[in-house]
Amino acid sequence: MALHTLNQPPGNTQCLERCLNALSDGDALLLIEDGVLATLPAHASRFDAIAANVSLFALQADLDARGLNVLKDARFTVVDDGGFVDLACEQDKVVSWY
Repeated sequence: MALHTLNQPPGNTQCLERCLNALSDGDALLLIEDGVLATLPAHASRFDAIAANVSLFALQADLDARGLNVLKDARFTVVDDGGFVDLACEQDKVVSWY
């Protein structure tokens, strides 16, 4: 199991698609920095094909910094910095997409 962190905006479709295609059962995806823009409703369909047992997260500080604390996709769980650390410790490895 791996924690995938994605810091690229959804406009970087190549990076986003590579990340989504790399997700396996039991993995977690954490959107950070400009990656949290993918939680906007306009990008929701990109996450429709993700397996049900892949957990989706977004970093609270980055949502707040972009004014997105209310507009996030309901499939994403918001975590703070401590939650980020917990996710990294719970998984076997961390894969960064940038």
